[in-house]
Amino acid sequence: MANIVARCHKLLEGEILRRSSQIVSVVGEQAYIFGGELRPREPRDNDVHAVSLGSSKLRRVVNKRIPKFDDDTETRYHNLGNITITTVPATSQSPSPRVGTAACTLNGKVYLFSGRGGVAMAPIEEQGAVWEFDPTAASWSLILPSDAKTKAFPVARSYHCMASDGGNTLYLHAGCPEKGRLSDLWAFNLSQRDWTELAPAFDPPRGGTSIAFTNGKLYRMNGFDGNTEQGGSVDIYSPETNSWASHVYSPDGKAGPTPRSVSCLLPIRLEDRSFLITLFGEHDPSSLGHQGAGKMLSDIWVFDIRSKKWEKVVVAQGDELPLARGWFDADVVGTNAVVVHGGLGESNERLGDVWTIELS
Repeated sequence: MANIVARCHKLLEGEILRRSSQIVSVVGEQAYIFGGELRPREPRDNDVHAVSLGSSKLRRVVNKRIPKFDDDTETRYHNLGNITITTVPATSQSPSPRVGTAACTLNGKVYLFSGRGGVAMAPIEEQGAVWEFDPTAASWSLILPSDAKTKAFPVARSYHCMASDGGNTLYLHAGCPEKGRLSDLWAFNLSQRDWTELAPAFDPPRGGTSIAFTNGKLYRMNGFDGNTEQGGSVDIYSPETNSWASHVYSPDGKAGPTPRSVSCLLPIRLEDRSFLITLFGEHDPSSLGHQGAGKMLSDIWVFDIRSKKWEKVVVAQGDELPLARGWFDADVVGTNAVVVHGGLGESNERLGDVWTIELS
């Protein structure tokens, strides 16, 4: 297979989108942005901001009358050239403002769990509940576990990660509770509203790690254990055996990506082959902790699931690469592209740009 090339397209940069530690979830041709902070440890808002990803059909909506969803909610449109930001203001039924949350999509909806917020910026404890955002209705629902009084559920946390199996299961992994870090793995059966604790991943416990589900397996890599950035292995969870395996590689920037955290891991397909893509992230934490920015990365890597080989992606000649960043979020668009939004740059500024990166 020839070198994999990335074509980078900057869709927009908007003040309303400047934030880090947020979530980005793609449903159809819209990227939904929720949560995050503009200043350290201060949640920015709990509105939902939807960015159209270039469809002419979605662009034309700005010329229509602003619709009303209910007595308390309106949708505001901001036209930025060919791209539209749709802002759905928070209501009393919305999740509280939060940072360091995690989300995934399933069957056209967005699912979110916990995060940090409130005056103390503590993990938001909601007794195992999962938030569901329905883009069609532009509304939130809180899904409570069916038997939280007698069955265990995952503790509140931040800087964890989520993925879905594309069927009926949400996976939740790791992150930072009130103290320390976690390596646990949980599955939420959406139709039964039931949590199951699964085999934990390999130590060390970590925050800012990434997971992706594809071809019947869950993949995990990177993260920060409180002292060092993790790297050098792709850990693979098999649901049928409730067990983990690990593929080890040299994290030297040649045979594989260097250690990092607050990055991303997403499944894509190229030429009918399955890959994982990881990009950007923080390589060395700031001495100021959450108040500062560490060494940020701007590289893009793909992992061939069949051959278990890494390849560094080449940016197309003449294309501008997004700024190095960590504490951002990204999601898959179609089969071979990702959308990247926001995050924290090396100069400690929150970013408000949105990009698509298409691989071929």
